[in-house]
Amino acid sequence: MRMTGIRMVGFDADDTLWRSEDYFHAAQEEFERIVAGYVDLDDVGDRLYAIEKANIALFGYGVKGMALSMVEAAVEITDARISARDLHRIVGIAKELLQHPVELLPGVREAVEAVAADFEIVLITKGDLFHQEKKVRDCGLAGLFRRIEIVSEKDMPTYRRLFEEFDCDAGEFVMVGNSLRSDIEPVLALGGWGVHVPYHLTWAHETEAVVDQAAPRLRVVSAASEWPATLRAIAGSAAGLAA
Repeated sequence: MRMTGIRMVGFDADDTLWRSEDYFHAAQEEFERIVAGYVDLDDVGDRLYAIEKANIALFGYGVKGMALSMVEAAVEITDARISARDLHRIVGIAKELLQHPVELLPGVREAVEAVAADFEIVLITKGDLFHQEKKVRDCGLAGLFRRIEIVSEKDMPTYRRLFEEFDCDAGEFVMVGNSLRSDIEPVLALGGWGVHVPYHLTWAHETEAVVDQAAPRLRVVSAASEWPATLRAIAGSAAGLAA
């Protein structure tokens, strides 16, 4: 039975449907161990992030952008003393990241199937196109989604364009995701609804958002098992507003 009030539910992918940041976190720790062979610094992670952030406009998101930033950071932090062998190790870190299997988070498959029975659902993710396409193919959920969108950025212009393509008003749309910056803040700003699903690890860039935790169109849940009931409740609230 399709629910009234809400026409469509969007799902983020990385760290909402499947594990991702765990692997990036482990990759950064390995990078820091390599660099520690040359310098004794406490802020290697912060310096890497500063370079990653500055490079987003050039490289975009994902493993390949991170790898290029790690190489740049390694050269800069070590004052170009890092060896070719260790630069090759850094490239190897990226290759390992690209080959990790897709591991759905607990309860995700059942929750997405239940939500798909009530709403039209779409997948909206960002990152390296080839890598994201591979993860979507391997996740086993692709057939449940009306559309799968891999975008370069998840901001207000992107969501506004998607709403037009979906022929869906912002107030009829809910986004489910772990990132306040990419999944929640822009959708709320456009008049949509958000279900924030915090993950135990979050890249610093995705926490750079200003979101009122008491916003009337925001819900916060801790597990995928809560998604179906939460979305049905939102649909009831949205229907009441539309009446």
